[in-house]
Amino acid sequence: MTKTNQLMVRLDDSSKADIAKAAELRKVSISDYVRMVTVAQARREVTQAEQDTISLTPDEQLAFWSALNAPTGLTRAQRELGRTMRGEK
Repeated sequence: MTKTNQLMVRLDDSSKADIAKAAELRKVSISDYVRMVTVAQARREVTQAEQDTISLTPDEQLAFWSALNAPTGLTRAQRELGRTMRGEK
């Protein structure tokens, strides 16, 4: 038999209600739900960290893509460097 340990987590009322509802929808206890979801997610994150990969949600992917494609402006120091390199200074 595997030894089990307790883990206590403090939640606000809204978060606890959401977890309770999700557990109810899966027809499992709150403890079983938390265990299923958190252990699975933790294992995914450990695997990703070990493989040097990053997993993004669709919203995070869009934000990342938008940031990469956003036009950038030169800083004052970069503009000054450009003038210096062109011999304008």
